[in-house]
Amino acid sequence: MNSHKAPEFSVLHVATAFSWRGGEQQVAYLTSELKRLGIRQYILCTAGSAMEEYCRTSHIPFFTSPKRSSFDISFAQKIKKLCAGNSIQLVHAHDSHAHTFAIYAAVLFGNKAKIIVSRRVDFKVSKNILSKFKYNHSAVARILCVSDKIREITSEAVNDQAKLVTVHSGIDASRFTGKVNTGILHREFSLSPGTKIVANVAALAPHKDYPTFLRTVAILKQKFTDVAFFIIGDGPEKEKIDNMITEMQLSDVVYCTGFRTDIPDILPELDVMLITSETEGLGTAILDAFACKVPVVATAAGGIPEIVIHQQTGLLAAVADASGLADAVTNLLNDVNLRNSLIAGSTAHLQNFSREATAAKTLREYLAVTGSQL
Repeated sequence: MNSHKAPEFSVLHVATAFSWRGGEQQVAYLTSELKRLGIRQYILCTAGSAMEEYCRTSHIPFFTSPKRSSFDISFAQKIKKLCAGNSIQLVHAHDSHAHTFAIYAAVLFGNKAKIIVSRRVDFKVSKNILSKFKYNHSAVARILCVSDKIREITSEAVNDQAKLVTVHSGIDASRFTGKVNTGILHREFSLSPGTKIVANVAALAPHKDYPTFLRTVAILKQKFTDVAFFIIGDGPEKEKIDNMITEMQLSDVVYCTGFRTDIPDILPELDVMLITSETEGLGTAILDAFACKVPVVATAAGGIPEIVIHQQTGLLAAVADASGLADAVTNLLNDVNLRNSLIAGSTAHLQNFSREATAAKTLREYLAVTGSQL
């Protein structure tokens, strides 16, 4: 694409989250790829946020605004001002509040830019008046759903189904190139060399359903004496999870690492990735595991089955089914042939979920909405 003239339109990405999670990483991947393709773009983020910190090093023009609430009219006014001052044709809203502010900018301040909405969450759109209004406003040109399942869930609230498009999230597989098991966790937590590791890499948030993870661990503890279980992440549920570990007498086998910045170095050490989410838009942590050739056991939540195809790229169990999850982990730990088969399948499937593919599909929708060509 670089050999072609860049299209004559520009994009304002609006990302209002204060913290950095999967959605923000997807914004980073997308803007990085669009920059490589020569797309003129800007980012508007919340002042003092993790996204602002990223923007300072990404060399993509950015602006900030305070976010006082989900109904902050000044944020919407900033969108209108930036669109007018920079001849912006598209506003890409990357979270729910960004979507709301983009609609306010159109309704209250007459912003003419078309709105692209990214929908990443795996629950139904609220039936309140504001939600119905903002998902069906004429300024919304596309709703990019992170999985087919999310598109299906979102479709119930959208009158014009043609606006709904699936654009799967992608990862930067190059982050894991050449990474091998160097025994970081074994050394740090004084594990014996033969100890196997089963881990969940996810924020300690309610929808990640760590209670089911711990119930699964309790079952597996009765079957194995050479397996350690890791919770890799941090979040609002930390105190609750810590208390459950103590109450369930799992402190001797469960290790909490907190937030880590060395995930690419840690993942190759895992014997099984165990994802117990109750809801999930897609589950890019699973793709990271695929890139490191770590077999995955997961719940069939949201878009996960589009990544984890049962008995082909991983093993699935029902949401909250600790017994089913424990059986799947047991099978993986005991069956080398099954393990190798799933790793081969997941490695092949991973090619469909690259950051380049995500950017290309997103750009295709930009071009369709603006009538531009490369």
